Amino acid sequence: MTTLYIRDVSDEVAERLKERAAAEGKSLSAYVAGELAKLAGRPTNDEIVARLRERDRSGGPTTDEILAAVQAGRR
Repeated sequence: MTTLYIRDVSDEVAERLKERAAAEGKSLSAYVAGELAKLAGRPTNDEIVARLRERDRSGGPTTDEILAAVQAGRR
């Protein structure tokens, strides 16, 4: 495992993280490691855009159908 050192964390942020860790019965290190794992598991915006571009949209509504639905919602 790698050890990370994080500098310049404000006292307020550090205190909130400590409180959250205590509320979950974890050490600060374990809590932050878990939060970092969640963050690393999320796709980046570029990955989301790439996935959306790969989707087959041939069965979706047409532009005219979308515009008609928007117009109907404004009435």
